[in-house]
Amino acid sequence: MARRDLSGAIDFSVLDRTTGDDPEISEEVLGLFAEQAALWSGLLDPKVEGWRDAVHTLRGAAAGIGAGDLADQCAAAEALEAKMASPALERVRSALDAALADVAAYRHELMLRSLRR
Repeated sequence: MARRDLSGAIDFSVLDRTTGDDPEISEEVLGLFAEQAALWSGLLDPKVEGWRDAVHTLRGAAAGIGAGDLADQCAAAEALEAKMASPALERVRSALDAALADVAAYRHELMLRSLRR
């Protein structure tokens, strides 16, 4: 794939290994990641109960698709006390935004590739 619109927030070779480089499975996994991001991103506030669960869940999902920086930012935030977590959660949100942009670009390329078959 050309991957010209990707920022490098995700190492898609991790996803390719996980899915056996199957574009349909990759699309499904990326769709699930985007859904989880939408569900959990609203909890990325230390004043909200469940913020630690959100970063824990996002950490696992990020690692599964190769979003290493997002996984690292989640791990760092998860280890903090709530009163110290605000800056770390902002970094999680930034890393999540970058990962979601790459996911959108990659999914677009998967869709284009499927049209060429």
